[in-house]
Amino acid sequence: MSTVAISSAADLVKAPLVYKGKVRELYDLGEHFLIVVTDRISAFDYVLDPAVPEKGSVLNRLSAFWFEETKPLIGNHVVHTDVERLGGIVTDKELLRDRIMVTKKAERIDIECVVRGYITGGGWRQYKQTQAVNGIGLPAGLRKNERFPAPLFTPAAKNDVGHDEDISFARMQELVGTDLADKLRDKSIMLYEHARAYCEERGIILADCKFEFGLVDGKLILIDEIFTPDCSRFWAKENYALDIEIDSMDKEPVRTYLAHSDWDQNSKPDPLPQHVVDETTRRYVDIWTRLTK
Repeated sequence: MSTVAISSAADLVKAPLVYKGKVRELYDLGEHFLIVVTDRISAFDYVLDPAVPEKGSVLNRLSAFWFEETKPLIGNHVVHTDVERLGGIVTDKELLRDRIMVTKKAERIDIECVVRGYITGGGWRQYKQTQAVNGIGLPAGLRKNERFPAPLFTPAAKNDVGHDEDISFARMQELVGTDLADKLRDKSIMLYEHARAYCEERGIILADCKFEFGLVDGKLILIDEIFTPDCSRFWAKENYALDIEIDSMDKEPVRTYLAHSDWDQNSKPDPLPQHVVDETTRRYVDIWTRLTK
C-alpha cells in the first residue's frame, strides 16, 4: 500500500468525472464506471486536511475482499480492480494501485439499507427519545451497546445533498414496492449475519453496517462499498462494554480530536495534527490486517 496520500485523482484519470463524493470519485469509462478511492477523510460533514495515507487503499481492498467473500450470497458490481488493465486511462498506475475498482453501471436503488446488531450511535439516540428505532418499538430498559436478540433493519432514504433520512420499513415499501423492500431487507440481514460471524472469529464485533444496492438488467446486486470502516461500525472485542462510548476501529481519533478542540463547527477546521493522522492510518491498517490476514 502506498504511503503517499491521494486527495484527488482528477489529474491522474483521463475520463469524464461523473461524481465526486467526500471520499470516492466516479469516472465514466463508457460501458463501465471507474471508482477511485482517495485518502480524503470527513467528519461532522466537513472534508478535512490533510488526507490520511493508506486510508483509500484499505477501503478499496476491503471492499474488494468482501465483495468476493459474499459473492455466493449475492452478486455485485465489481468487474475488476487491476490498475494495469486501465492502460492509458490513468497517468500514474503506481499512485492509483489498490485504489481503483471498475464496476458495472447499475441503476441505484435510493435506499440506504442499514442493519443494527447493537443499540448504539444514532439508534441509541432515537431509543432514548422515543423507545423506538425507525418506528420499531423496543422494550424499556435497554442499555447502550446492548446486543439485539435479532438484528434490526432500519432503512434510510438516500439524499445526494444533506443527510439521508431515516424511514420506517412501511415507508420504504411505499417508495420501492413491497417485493423489492422485502428482498432488500432479507439480503441485508443475511449479509450482516454472515459478516458478523466472520468478524467474531477474528476478535471483532460488527455493531452495525449499511449497504447500497442496484439493478443491472433487472437483477439485484450490491454496489458502492461493503463492510469497511466508513460504512460499518467495528469494535475490538476487548473494548466491548455496556453504557460507555466504545472506541470504534475507524476514524475515531479524528472525531475525538475535533470534539475536544476549540473548533466552532461552523467552518472548516484547521489541518489535523500529524499524530492524529498517523493514528488514523494505523487504525485503518489494523482493521484490514485483522479481517484479512
